[in-house]
Amino acid sequence: QVQLVESGGALVQPGGSLRLSCVASGSIFSIYVMGWYRQAPGKQRELVATITRSGRTNYADSVTGRFTISRDNAKNTVYLQMNSLRPEDTAVYYCNADLVTTNLRRFDSWGQGTQVTVSS
Repeated sequence: QVQLVESGGALVQPGGSLRLSCVASGSIFSIYVMGWYRQAPGKQRELVATITRSGRTNYADSVTGRFTISRDNAKNTVYLQMNSLRPEDTAVYYCNADLVTTNLRRFDSWGQGTQVTVSS
């Protein structure tokens, strides 16, 4: 009943920028924390950034100063602006939402992922 759909992944050159988007839809009553995680080949999934409903943010040290997370509560959408991209940012990026459904069940929902490749 809840779906998260990411978009915006692409192939980009080092130093370039991308903006990822994730829209949550379905039987949603409220979304608490939204976030982005990533998983590179052969590595575990790791936190990139999170944002609370009130706008408080948290970033991994590796992306601080280069990435910016934001959200539009009215649209149930979270964004990730990625600047100064590096080859080590290459990964599948996943959207996550800690939410409550209209029948008051709490879920930790994940999107299917979007590929970001940083290469010359």
